[in-house]
Amino acid sequence: MSATTTAQVDVDSIGIRRRPRGRVAVIGNPNSGKSTLFNRLTGLRQTTGNFPGVTVEKHSGTAQLDGSAVELVDLPGIYSLAGASTDEQIAVDVILGRAGEAARPDGLMVVIDAPHIYQGLYLLQQLMELQVPTMVALTMTDAALAAGIEIDVDALSDQLGGIPVCPVATTLGTGLGELKSTLAGLSEQPVPPYPASWPALSAAAQGLADASDGTLARIDVIQGLVDPTGPAGQQLCRQVDTGAVDDVSTTLFADKPPQAEEARHRYRWARDVVGRVRKQAPASRRALARVEQWVSRPWPATVLFFLSLVLVFQAVFSWATPLMDGIDAAAAGLGDLSRGLFGDGALGSFVADGIIAGVGSVVIFLPQIVILFLFIILMEDTGYLARAAFLMDRAMRRVGLSGLSVIPMLSSFACAVPSIMATRVIPDRRDRIATILAAPFMTCSARLPIYALLIAAFVPATSVGWFNLQGLVLFGLYLLGIFGGLATAWLMKRSALRGPKPHFVLALPEFRRPNLQTVLIKLWDRCRIFLKRAGTVIFVVAVVVWALAYFPRMDMSGFTPDPSSNQSVDNQQAAAQMAQSYLGRAGKVVEPVFEPLGWDWRVSSAVIAGFPAREVVVAVMGTLYAVGAEADESSLAERLRAATWPDGRMIFTLPMVLGLMVFYAWCLQCAATVAVIRRETNSWRWPIFAWTYMTVVAYLGAFVVFRVGSGLF
Repeated sequence: MSATTTAQVDVDSIGIRRRPRGRVAVIGNPNSGKSTLFNRLTGLRQTTGNFPGVTVEKHSGTAQLDGSAVELVDLPGIYSLAGASTDEQIAVDVILGRAGEAARPDGLMVVIDAPHIYQGLYLLQQLMELQVPTMVALTMTDAALAAGIEIDVDALSDQLGGIPVCPVATTLGTGLGELKSTLAGLSEQPVPPYPASWPALSAAAQGLADASDGTLARIDVIQGLVDPTGPAGQQLCRQVDTGAVDDVSTTLFADKPPQAEEARHRYRWARDVVGRVRKQAPASRRALARVEQWVSRPWPATVLFFLSLVLVFQAVFSWATPLMDGIDAAAAGLGDLSRGLFGDGALGSFVADGIIAGVGSVVIFLPQIVILFLFIILMEDTGYLARAAFLMDRAMRRVGLSGLSVIPMLSSFACAVPSIMATRVIPDRRDRIATILAAPFMTCSARLPIYALLIAAFVPATSVGWFNLQGLVLFGLYLLGIFGGLATAWLMKRSALRGPKPHFVLALPEFRRPNLQTVLIKLWDRCRIFLKRAGTVIFVVAVVVWALAYFPRMDMSGFTPDPSSNQSVDNQQAAAQMAQSYLGRAGKVVEPVFEPLGWDWRVSSAVIAGFPAREVVVAVMGTLYAVGAEADESSLAERLRAATWPDGRMIFTLPMVLGLMVFYAWCLQCAATVAVIRRETNSWRWPIFAWTYMTVVAYLGAFVVFRVGSGLF
């Protein structure tokens, strides 16, 4: 007979997960703290996807509130409903209910950062035309106080006709309770009053909307009046008598530009409201604000920018080493374990050399990726990255781009895939494509093992003044990549992508403390993309390369080792097997193409294997040069230094090595990058052009360096 045990549990301690009852759009200016607030409210209950038909990422999640739940949709930042970039256009379409399957939201949570309340109010009054329940989340109140600004929240709500205003400091978590309570009751809030900035425009828009027999909403009419040549203006003329539209336009705007006239009225209203609700903070906080202003001046900001870059690259190369060694040891242990389980036959080689070694050769760079992205995210969340973009704007204009291209290019030092996706913030299509074509030239982390191997083997570890020669060569290779990218942008902006000079408008955010939860979520997103790539593209490439190197098998029964060789018998057999494998045969077929660069068939084979993903090049070289199971950086470097042509000439001469590094600095050897260019440009034309252009430039660069160097040395 079994005993039954009972226990009393407080009903309040039982968590209840509720289904969302409504859909609320989270809207705000860029860098207003919108995404940080979204992460705070949804935590891990969020998903990432794309809006239908476009590549703009969609972040949605459920906010569990007291007794209810709502679905939040985090939209890209906008300054007004006249969005220019792809991100801004899709945000406006979702707000207005034009985004296909994405229905118009049931409510709006407008995020306004307190230090820049002026710009936030401009967007808010445009959104008030929608006539849906609206609330305001006033973020960065702590940063505003530090900058000498204090906002009277009650007075601001009164100025907005009763729209609830919730002050919140998302990094500290203060004010979230009141904000959640307001969000829970948002559906019961009355619709906001019509904006008071330009009553004549509101009245005229209402009249034309009534004349369209309900086919046009007020906001659609206003969009059409303000932008008569755009899609909204054309639709307005189709739905309403053109004469009536012309009469209204003449009355409202006379001969002035409609958008400028609208901005003048709305900003005048916003300035009046700010004057009524903003108070001055204490003197100590104003002094801190003056320090921040001094740091933002050109010379201090330039020094700080380069010090930041030095810190980032030092961290990438020094802090990641122990973790990389650990991953390397784990991969080697797993390889040995798999050989013990499956033997030295085809299955054991497939698991150990194909899967574990192939994928492990990519995952080993994860620590460097994490550190680099951690610094980039911290700079972004503190508001420093926007200052860096502003600082570099003048330099970027010399090649026809703007400061908006700096952030994607900086991201390319980790990986070109997310950096190309980051070009979505660039509104002009010509500038965006030029940045996409320039980004793969930046030295990504996948190039590092090749550089490290060749520099360690052929550049002496001597000092040049205060600097190490090997470090200077590595720095030169980074500069070579930057030069290649900027030169490409310059060429493209003066030929196929010729157009007007880009405009660069950026509201500098205040310095603020990053939120740990937001940093971790963003970091995980970047790592997930990298690991997904390692688990798909790199995995397939590793398996294919293994199969090409493993088959056909050579009968070793008649193999006679060379007693004069300093290689082991196993390594000599591995070299012989590789020479007659499919990969070796392919290398010998293409050897005449690369022989003008000083490469033998083994280097050519490694280059061919590296075109889908350059991460596999070092592993292929280790196999081709018969280092075998003893492969490590020092043994492979020693083998490369001793490699000769059949007539006894050295293969890896200094000109050949310099040319090889130039080739890897400029060649597009990454299938994932080609695929993401295809996705972001929605065409095969640009990825094919990018691959062909970079391959030709890399080949010519290596040829010139090898030929000129051979003539000098």
